[in-house]
Amino acid sequence: MKITDINGTFTLNNGVEMPYFGLGTWQSNEGSEVKNAVKAAFDMGYKLIDTAAFYGNETSIGEAIKEYGIARDDFFLTTKLWTDAMGFDQALKAYDQSLKRLGLDYADLYLIHWPVTGKFKEAWKALEKIYKEGRVKAIGISNFLPVHLNQLLPDAEIVPAVNQMEFHPYLIQQDLLDLCAKNNILYQAWSPIMQGRVLDINLLKEIGARHNKSAVQVVLRWDLQRGVATIPKSVKRERIASNADIFDFELTPEEMAAINKLDRNERFGYDPMLV
Repeated sequence: MKITDINGTFTLNNGVEMPYFGLGTWQSNEGSEVKNAVKAAFDMGYKLIDTAAFYGNETSIGEAIKEYGIARDDFFLTTKLWTDAMGFDQALKAYDQSLKRLGLDYADLYLIHWPVTGKFKEAWKALEKIYKEGRVKAIGISNFLPVHLNQLLPDAEIVPAVNQMEFHPYLIQQDLLDLCAKNNILYQAWSPIMQGRVLDINLLKEIGARHNKSAVQVVLRWDLQRGVATIPKSVKRERIASNADIFDFELTPEEMAAINKLDRNERFGYDPMLV
């Protein structure tokens, strides 16, 4: 498919259209910082806002949405279940608490944040219940490696719609990408710009120079051309705008292949095997 518009979407396995580009809000502080970021994102045409109970900023994000006055059908909201609420009843309660903080009747996407050993199957049953009741548009997982997916899928009534993972040129995890594709699970990248480290990679700077783009913009474009949804995080208006300036160029097959070869299985975030 052509990636030509910030309002473009990928179709989830239940038919829901999810924006393929959005704003991440990890470490965006509750209060004016995250509120201003969300409002700036809406100004720039972003449609997807990603948060989590653990981020501690759901209340301010909800306030920003209300203050901005955007119609509910005009944005897509993702939030996540934290590790302290992985029991069935706890997960149901946690979802309600997230909605209350957000001031919303439903989330578009609700994810299990981390695959807590021995607990994520019970939590998934709760998410399936929420979904069956029509109280969320889609459900999914985050930070699930093949070992976790292979434990979850045999007992799942509903296949996760999304797996949100650390994904960038140094961490591709092709085996996980392939497993998700096999099961029609959309891959979504968190930490796509490696906490800013992509700015130090010469190849990305060289490719960017050819297109009059930054290394960050090259990587975000690479995500989308690989079919990976992406949610770069920033609280600075100019960077939120710059991150979205990726729809007027296209990486060549040779450039895509060269970036793929940077993979070295290096994480900058927490290792899901240690949960």
